[in-house]
Amino acid sequence: MPKLVRITTIPLSLEKLLEGQLSFMNDYFDVIAVSAEKERLEKYGRENGVGTFHVEMTREITPLKDLRAVFRLYRYFKKVEPEIVHTHTPKAGIVGMLAAKMAGVPIRLHTVAGMPLMETVGIKRKILEQVEKFTYSLAYKVYPNSHGLKEIILKEGFVKKGKLKVLGKGSSNGIDTVYFDPDRFSAENKTSLRKAWKIPEDDLVFIFVGRLVSEKGISELVCSFQRLQLQFPKMSLLLVGPFEEELDPLSPSIHRIIEKHPKITVTGYQVDVRPFLAISDILAFPSYREGFPNVVMQAGAMELPSIVSDINGCNEIISDGINGIVIPVKNEKSLFKAMEKLVADEKLRMELSKNSREKVCKDYERKEFWHILLKEYKTLEQEITKA
Repeated sequence: MPKLVRITTIPLSLEKLLEGQLSFMNDYFDVIAVSAEKERLEKYGRENGVGTFHVEMTREITPLKDLRAVFRLYRYFKKVEPEIVHTHTPKAGIVGMLAAKMAGVPIRLHTVAGMPLMETVGIKRKILEQVEKFTYSLAYKVYPNSHGLKEIILKEGFVKKGKLKVLGKGSSNGIDTVYFDPDRFSAENKTSLRKAWKIPEDDLVFIFVGRLVSEKGISELVCSFQRLQLQFPKMSLLLVGPFEEELDPLSPSIHRIIEKHPKITVTGYQVDVRPFLAISDILAFPSYREGFPNVVMQAGAMELPSIVSDINGCNEIISDGINGIVIPVKNEKSLFKAMEKLVADEKLRMELSKNSREKVCKDYERKEFWHILLKEYKTLEQEITKA
């Protein structure tokens, strides 16, 4: 059976962003997962029935460590001779594509799921731009996970159009609409969970799911909620995710509001976000940049309307006035107005909610995406064989 190597910087991406995908591919390939954090990676391998190979990588710019990772991977590829190496995340992309090219791996694939450089300036941005270009030059095919991201890549001149392809309607893994189904949660379940987190039973709940960092629009969200809650007291804000103090911290003033506001609840990282979506009414996701955000698909599958920024991925899942509201990026005033509109207009909220699950089921069903990707692998195998 041909070998397929999938590489991410950290195992969390294998667990969450590619959930179930490698196990599915294991029926057609000898799949090997490569990532940092050895113990967690090996646990992932055991639970998903795939092989693993540990390579130490970081999300920061660390040239010496990265070179060591390249040569470790190069030696591994020469030994196992994979037919396909498919990378995700920027660091895994440059390390994995370079090692695969050096080792003569015939099918080298890289998925782009957002670019950190879009929120970077100065010399750091120039470095990241060159890394991006170099990664794409090493790849046989590059898969932006949204049409908007594809247009950004072309506009920036990172690679020629013929090397780019969006699989299906977008996404890196689709969404399991059987798993993300509001009918799985009874009224009793929801009442109990609200009680456990001290959220009043009759409050309307806004939810955010993701890293609690500046580039996710958390400052704008917290300030908008704080103002709106004075107008509509029966409201809560649920922040589901971890703070990240090292790379993109929130300001001390926003931290203080989050800590002290009686109607803001922070849950920290959660393995299963469905219960929190089940007790919520509206997803507020004012992110500055995304690839193709899973949480917007997850919320839609759970019948939540979404308020999202007008950025790639978000504005492909959400159609303004159909299954949510699309607002300008980094615009606190527009975010406030959108939140106010959905609180005040219950009829509109219910209409958007009704359309949300239908859209996700139609366009982003997970197993359908897996078969699209499998077909792509098989097509590339035939191309390489003929060449």
